[in-house]
Amino acid sequence: MHKIKVNGREVRVGEGTTLAAAILASGDPFRTSVRGEARAPLCGIGICFECRVTVNGQPHVRSCTVLAEDGMEIVTGE
Repeated sequence: MHKIKVNGREVRVGEGTTLAAAILASGDPFRTSVRGEARAPLCGIGICFECRVTVNGQPHVRSCTVLAEDGMEIVTGE
């Protein structure tokens, strides 16, 4: 089990879980479009960039391509 933080809240996920899956499980939105629409992963393989989040201060990380590790801090909506 890994403990990560999504927008300041602790989320526990199993070994081998992508950040995208962890964020979906948390119920938090990924980001919003310029028109204010909620965005979420589309392709699941890092091509579409719809799942971009900030991970440990690094912006624009494609969350569907990164596995969760203990202590990661994810911020969505940026």
